[in-house]
Amino acid sequence: MVRGVLIGFLLALGCSVCYGTASVLQAAATRSVEAGSGSGVDTVLLMRAARQWRYLVGVGLDGVGFLLQVAALRLVPIYVVAAALAASIAVTGIASAWLLSARLSPSEWTAVGVVCASLVVLALAAGPGHFRHAPAGLGWALLGVVAAIFIAGAVTGRLPDRPRALSLGLAAGTGFGVIEVGVRLIDVIDPTKRAFYTNPALYAAAAGGAAGFLLLTSALHRGSVTTAVAGMVVGETIAPAFVGAVWLGDSARDGLGWLVIAGFAVAVSATLVLARFGEAPQEVPESAQADEAVS
Repeated sequence: MVRGVLIGFLLALGCSVCYGTASVLQAAATRSVEAGSGSGVDTVLLMRAARQWRYLVGVGLDGVGFLLQVAALRLVPIYVVAAALAASIAVTGIASAWLLSARLSPSEWTAVGVVCASLVVLALAAGPGHFRHAPAGLGWALLGVVAAIFIAGAVTGRLPDRPRALSLGLAAGTGFGVIEVGVRLIDVIDPTKRAFYTNPALYAAAAGGAAGFLLLTSALHRGSVTTAVAGMVVGETIAPAFVGAVWLGDSARDGLGWLVIAGFAVAVSATLVLARFGEAPQEVPESAQADEAVS
C-alpha cells in the first residue's frame, strides 16, 4: 500500500514537470505567431502554433505527462495528483526564467520551496486511491461541464489581456480537472472491453482535455504565462479534489485528514504566489518581421 502511494506520487511529480515545461514552450511558440479570430476558441492560432518546433515539443511533453497522470490517478487520491499538478506552476516559473527571461523574486523562490514541502506532507499523509461506485449520472454531468467550458472560452476570449489570461486559464484547468475525475470513473481501462467505450466518462475526459488544450493555447498567446497557469491550477485542483473526497472515496491515513487539508491548501496557495510574475516577453510575429524586412 505504502509502495503504491509512493509510486503514484512520483508519477504525479513527473507529470508536473512535463506539464510545467510544456506550458512555457507552448507560450513561446504561440507568441511567435499571429492570432486568428482572437477569441478564446481560436483554432487558427492553434494550427499556426503547431508549426513551431517548441510547440510540438510541448505537445510531446503533454502526452508523456498525460500518461503519467493517468497512471498516478490509478494509485493515489485525486487530491494528491491535483496538488502535484499545481506544482507545475513552480516548474513553469523556473522554465520561464530560463526560456523567457522572466525573474523569480526571493518570495517566489520561497513559494517554490513551500510547494515542494507541502507535496511531501501530502505524500506522507495520503491514503491509497479508492474506486467507490460513483453516483449515477456523474459521467454525463462531466459532459455538461465540458460544454459549459467551451461556451465560457468563447465568451471570455474577448476580455482584456489580464482577465482574459486568468479566465481562459481557469476554464482550461476545469477541462483538465474533468480528466482527473473521468479517469477515476472508468473502472477498468481496457480497450478490448465494450464497457470501456460505453462509459460517458471516457468521452468527457477526452473532450475535457481537448477543451483545456485549446483554451490554454489561447490563454498563453497574450498576457502573463504564470497568470494563465495560475488560473489553470485553481481549475484543475479544487473541484476535482472535492469530487474525489465526497463521491469517489478518496481519504487520508487514519487521523491525518487535517494534515491532508492543510497540505493541499498550502500547496495551492503557494502556487498562486507565483502568479505574481511580470509579463513574459512578447515575441514579434513572423509575419510582422517579414513586413518590416520588406519596408
